[in-house]
Amino acid sequence: MTKETAQKNYTASNINVLKGLEAVRKRPAMYIGDISSRGLHHLVNEVVDNSIDEALAGYNDIIMVTLNEDGSVTVEDRGRGIPIDIHPEENRSALEVVMTVLHAGGKFDKSSYKVSGGLHGVGVSVVNALSEWMKVEVRRGGKLYYQEYSRGFPKEDVKEIGKTDKEESGTRITFMPDGEIFTTTKFKFDILAERMRELAYLNRNVTIIIEDKIEGYKENFHFKGGLIEFVKYIDENRTVMHKPIYIEGEKDNTPVEIAFEYTNAYSDNIFSYVNNINTQEGGTHLSGFKTALTRTFNSYAAKNNLIKNSKVNLTGDDFREGLTAVISVKVIEPQFEGQTKTKLGNSEVKSTVETLVFEKLSEFLEENPSIGKKIIDKCVKAAEAREAARKARDLVRRKNVLDNMHLPGKLADCSITDPEHTEIYIVEGDSAGGSAKQGRDRRFQAILPLKGKILNVEKAKMNKILENNEIKVITSAIGAGIGVDFAPDKARYGKIIIMTDADVDGSHIRTLILTFFYRYMKELIETGRVFIAQPPLYKIKKGREELYAYNDDERDKILERFRANGGSKGKNDDNNMPKGVSISRYKGLGEMNPEQLWETTMNPETRTVLQVGLDSAASADKIFETLMGDAVEPRRNFIEKHAKYANLDV
Repeated sequence: MTKETAQKNYTASNINVLKGLEAVRKRPAMYIGDISSRGLHHLVNEVVDNSIDEALAGYNDIIMVTLNEDGSVTVEDRGRGIPIDIHPEENRSALEVVMTVLHAGGKFDKSSYKVSGGLHGVGVSVVNALSEWMKVEVRRGGKLYYQEYSRGFPKEDVKEIGKTDKEESGTRITFMPDGEIFTTTKFKFDILAERMRELAYLNRNVTIIIEDKIEGYKENFHFKGGLIEFVKYIDENRTVMHKPIYIEGEKDNTPVEIAFEYTNAYSDNIFSYVNNINTQEGGTHLSGFKTALTRTFNSYAAKNNLIKNSKVNLTGDDFREGLTAVISVKVIEPQFEGQTKTKLGNSEVKSTVETLVFEKLSEFLEENPSIGKKIIDKCVKAAEAREAARKARDLVRRKNVLDNMHLPGKLADCSITDPEHTEIYIVEGDSAGGSAKQGRDRRFQAILPLKGKILNVEKAKMNKILENNEIKVITSAIGAGIGVDFAPDKARYGKIIIMTDADVDGSHIRTLILTFFYRYMKELIETGRVFIAQPPLYKIKKGREELYAYNDDERDKILERFRANGGSKGKNDDNNMPKGVSISRYKGLGEMNPEQLWETTMNPETRTVLQVGLDSAASADKIFETLMGDAVEPRRNFIEKHAKYANLDV
């Protein structure tokens, strides 16, 4: 077809107009991020956000989330109840408008909600569009109203179905996620519970109850201490230096709430929120806090001659080492920016936070001089360690110059240099590394074998980290620096894939690598560039047919198929040979030849990889500290609850 013909054929009839919620079902990822488990759980968060908005407005104190036995979810609150009277412009019930029209709701009217959560304003109508069915009950004015929907379309008009106590009000929404949209429709209690816990910490006047009627789990979250309890929860497995410092105030109609404390950790853990939204990329509220922290402690130290004998100058990094902080602000018109739209851009918020922190923290230090001295002493030690780390980095750079900036000798690089089209496999062991090098596609796949376990960075200062050979190898291969020097745009690969054995040691090595990335190359995780390879556990062979199973359930299904065709009826063990069926259990990557490794684990057309994400940074921080920190008992409890392997030496 010529260009001229193509232009003639491209007419108004080619322009599709998607009405109502059709666009949501056509392109769901545009509204909820993706259609995997993450997008599925986002549906619940969108509904809960409405109930939180009622709480922020002062009309709701309890939210109940229930995972029902049929796979649906119910979210109920005691707010004012969605209005059911006729909308003047739409000429139908306001309830139906809210549930079926994009960007319709009270949060756009500042007389109804001064501030509101929910990042993109898509709201419950998107949940409705992506649900097989939804049922809504509203209690208002002593009456109970009801409407039901099918994939976003009302099945009937809003109707009154009963009476209630006149003092009783609220909304109950039950929905079934649509299996035609999502790759999975099974909700995970732990994922939802983490978000509900987070919301309860951020809104200390609200009780959130979550129950799983299938598994029998139930949690009741209510934290009178709010952010103070949040900080304690995050640092539960760390040694803290003092009780949390709490700052609360309002300036220019922007409420600010902050809690923080210092611990024995070597990195900072600062979590910031705007209208209950986790601003993973920070923003002006975080900048204001950091500036005020440095300014206040510098001023206090100078005034009280606490650094007169120090041989190093203190910087912002020194004042943040070992710091755990939660910052929560409520902004009337938040402006978000950044790659994932989770970075606050309102310039006025910086000065608001900075002013309040400087005033309140200065008062606290004057009233608590012993705590102030302990913090300054820690900051001086951090500065000395930073200087030692700088010298170590300079030494590494000088060595690199002498070596002509050579990449690690064990790295098998790829021929393509564009990071958008390349990936590196970080592989456990030389044997598996050798198979991966032979089986890979040399054009875009690089292989970096590791010898043994890398250093546990959770327990080490930067100068010790820089001395570890395996960490130096990883850092050199990725090519984007480390820690404060890390520049994600300089990373040589678009995907970093961790490939370890499916055993206890492999899990430990994978956790060590992830801990390193989380603490010193976090942007790789935040931008979705870190993945975990999924090698098979079993090879099942019958005659010329070879099938791979990635877990015990898949293995059993394959065996059932063979049995139905007259195959094996014996036990499921590695030596099982009844009627021509053999089962091989891979104990390590090195047991697979290059062709098998490519076919099962490295071929982009057939492999399965898990993307490492940060749905909750606070939860991630707590898990890393639990698994890799000093405290043994929390680690033992975590492993007993979550690990597949029964016999572990903790």
